[in-house]
Amino acid sequence: MLYTGSGEENLYSEHTAESDYGTEEDMHNDSTLKRAQLSYVVLKEEEICEHQKADVEQVSTVLLINQVEAIILLLHYQWGSSKVEDEWFTDEDRVRKTVGILKEHVVDLNNQEVNTECEICVESYLHKEIATVSCGHPFCKNCWTSYITEKINNGPGCLMIKCPEPSCSAVVGQDMIDKFITIEEDKEKYYRYFLRSYVKEGRNNIKWCPSPGCVYAVDFGTRNGTENYDVTCLCSYDFCWNCSEDAHRPVNCDMVSKWITKHIMNPKTRLGYLRIESLVQTATVISRRTKDFEGDDETKIKRKRAKRVKRTIDRYMHYYVRWANNQSSRLKAMEDLKELQAVQLEKLSVKQCFSQTQLQFTVDAWLQIIECRRVLKWTYAYGYYLPREERTKKQFFEYLQGEAEVGLERLHHCAEEELQHFVDETDDPSTDFDDFRKKLIGLTKVTKTYFENLVKALENDLADVAVDDSK
Repeated sequence: MLYTGSGEENLYSEHTAESDYGTEEDMHNDSTLKRAQLSYVVLKEEEICEHQKADVEQVSTVLLINQVEAIILLLHYQWGSSKVEDEWFTDEDRVRKTVGILKEHVVDLNNQEVNTECEICVESYLHKEIATVSCGHPFCKNCWTSYITEKINNGPGCLMIKCPEPSCSAVVGQDMIDKFITIEEDKEKYYRYFLRSYVKEGRNNIKWCPSPGCVYAVDFGTRNGTENYDVTCLCSYDFCWNCSEDAHRPVNCDMVSKWITKHIMNPKTRLGYLRIESLVQTATVISRRTKDFEGDDETKIKRKRAKRVKRTIDRYMHYYVRWANNQSSRLKAMEDLKELQAVQLEKLSVKQCFSQTQLQFTVDAWLQIIECRRVLKWTYAYGYYLPREERTKKQFFEYLQGEAEVGLERLHHCAEEELQHFVDETDDPSTDFDDFRKKLIGLTKVTKTYFENLVKALENDLADVAVDDSK
């Protein structure tokens, strides 16, 4: 499935006439346009496996080697097919030695009744009970199973297991994994590492969704110079493909990184804030007690410094509290949407004689609320880093932010409280419900338009604002 982008929209309008609200058809057309502009692909595991298999087959065919050796090469070169081919054709012998694919193979004596000593357990076995990799060091099947199992349980390093002989560089191929690992759980663990290595280390345009437990990856494709990395996984998690943090338009990844490092949720920061307040109070008391004496300049300096630090923290707290409140409201809206889908839609469908498909506009409204809360949350990080000396920009930003909050609260009120009236009513289907439907669809569309343009304005750093702060 494909996901992306946004279309060109008009700025938010205060008009609330029925014609301004839009229709369900308008909402559908917007959604269709959005899907048509998508620039990334969400991949399921089987699709990733197909990509991985194709790369293995390509290297195997081009280099005229078997797929086991091709896999070893690709793992060593972090799934860079072109790098593998360039290095191989430049100096095959060097690559073989470096990677651990040796040319020397042990003669197959499986059918000969000859005893060979396992170099781990030092027991004698028939050749048919002994296995080796390209180096020829002999080990019994039981020792191979124990050795490989231990490596798998130690983590992703099992993808490049070396021969058990300490001085040997020969690599154990996947054929040995398949042959000696009989416990399905261990085999699944190995192939999970194998699959994840393909995305984590190799394909630079593919990344795993960072949501805990998610098995999907996102192929971002050609970026075409865009700075919008926000994507939506099939698991419904929104994140930034570039930095793997939560989706954060309209602020960039650098700003998010700086904001997170200042996070007030850290208990030490809270204690630091309380300490500053205590310092200010103490310095003030000392100043009052000593103001009639000479030599209290040091106290005054300390008091001024403490007040300056407190103002800095107070400013941060102003933006952080509002950032956090919008995050909390967003999480609450997500829970409200689940409640709507699990309980309220069925009640509404029965009472208003609408199918749940026809009630999709209520779900769309809550999805828009959730998205707007996300955007509004990050506008407070933007506001914190907006230079205070750029007063014109700051005033315009605060105006836009205020208008966004008003519009969002109006949509939220309609989707929550006004909708609840129709869910709870006990009379016959309300003749007012159709008016409510048009109103909610319209508010959703208007709010969506405004927030999209707010995002564009902030991403453009309010470039259209005429800055004249000299007066």
